[in-house]
Amino acid sequence: MQNLNQELPDISPVTSTDRLALTLFFAVVLHAMFILGITFGTDDPEQPRDQLPTLDITIATRRTPPPEEAEYLAQTSQDGGGNVEERVRPQQALPETAPSAQPEQPAPTPSQVVTTTEAAREIRQEDRTLPETDTRDITATELIERSMEMVNLSEQLNESMQAYAKRPRQVFVSARTREFRYANYMSEWVRKVERVGNLNYPDAARREGITGKLLLDVALNPDGTIRNISVLRPSGHSLLDEAAVRIVNLAAPYAPFPPDIRKDADVLHITRTWEFSTTNRMQTR
Repeated sequence: MQNLNQELPDISPVTSTDRLALTLFFAVVLHAMFILGITFGTDDPEQPRDQLPTLDITIATRRTPPPEEAEYLAQTSQDGGGNVEERVRPQQALPETAPSAQPEQPAPTPSQVVTTTEAAREIRQEDRTLPETDTRDITATELIERSMEMVNLSEQLNESMQAYAKRPRQVFVSARTREFRYANYMSEWVRKVERVGNLNYPDAARREGITGKLLLDVALNPDGTIRNISVLRPSGHSLLDEAAVRIVNLAAPYAPFPPDIRKDADVLHITRTWEFSTTNRMQTR
């Protein structure tokens, strides 16, 4: 409370003389700055700053002379190197790089030149000897003649196709046939032929004791009639060959083809071996 009650010191007021002196001071400072060219500004970031000092290094190479007494073999001669005091043998030699040389093309021999020239000459001669294409116009008469030839060829082809389609379907069976429809029909045919053959055994063969075997093919039509008889392998005795043909004719006609054979065969060939034995009996097998 005592401090608050103390009186503040007296402050003298600013007089006109003080104002005049302050004004003159600022005027002098401004004129001096204008005359001396002193300005205030900030740094321009676009302007390059002073570059850092650089250090120029020059590398000088010199070839050292090869050592007088080399201890190891290398690609280049060195007087020493590395950072160890001990002598170390290199682990692996570097591959030597040899300049690639282009193989020289051998000059053509006179024989090759002659052969090439002769081949070119032959090609030109072949081009000259090519047959010329017939470029003349075809007359109406020639066109008609060619058309008639084509018609004739077409007719011949049709006739051949019709004849092929009309040809009889032939089936061949023998003692080795195992298909039931053919084997059954053939067994009935064999029984009839052997029965008729033994009843009509040739008397001359019985008296003279002539025996033998022959291979006979009998072609039958669908109605059981005989189409053809052929002696494929004779017996050596015409008496026996003629007797076999006669027996086939005596036993005809035979049974017509059953439907299962008729649908696949127009002619049925039965080929069997005929045997005339010493017992005066005939059989086929």
